[in-house]
Amino acid sequence: MTAQAREFDASELCSRKLWQLVQGDDRESVTASELQQAVEELATRRHYLAELAQMGKLGASSTH
Repeated sequence: MTAQAREFDASELCSRKLWQLVQGDDRESVTASELQQAVEELATRRHYLAELAQMGKLGASSTH
């Protein structure tokens, strides 16, 4: 049995899929690092900013 390594690249996903990951729809399938990448990518795209801020996901002090 060979374990296939997968590399997470948030920039390859659409904003809706990133938002689903952040909301927790697929939370069990992503690591904390991948979740942070998803948040950062959404912030870079300036998508879902109000929702991310409301969840406390934006800002340098946020570690969620």
